[in-house]
Amino acid sequence: MKTITLIFILITLSSCNNKTKTEAISVVDNLELKLNNSEKWLANKETHVGMQRIDSILKNNRSADGITLGNALSKETSYIIKSCNMTGEAHDQLHVVLVPILEEITEIKDLDNPAELNKKVAYLQRLTATYFKYFKI
Repeated sequence: MKTITLIFILITLSSCNNKTKTEAISVVDNLELKLNNSEKWLANKETHVGMQRIDSILKNNRSADGITLGNALSKETSYIIKSCNMTGEAHDQLHVVLVPILEEITEIKDLDNPAELNKKVAYLQRLTATYFKYFKI
């Protein structure tokens, strides 16, 4: 299941305006997230807005339904991917953050156990906080 999810994510991410298949492979091979010479990476406005919305959805989540929550989060990741116009190393670093987020959202959609859903939400909140630690507009 994880392999299928990863393949789907790579295909989805390859639809970014400036992403090539070669870059998608390098993201999988290089999962080390780093700052840009001790500074945050510059993200495009749409990516930052989408991540703020994801953060808000997670912080205000009152749903015990993984499908509803997953769909709301997927809407925002679709917006981020559709609006992607980042290039270069900043773009590659963004994908290092986004791939685990997309994987978790995919898994959330299959959950009907509130305790497991809460664990996934907490983990997604940490992943989202990581984005804000490494990116700015």
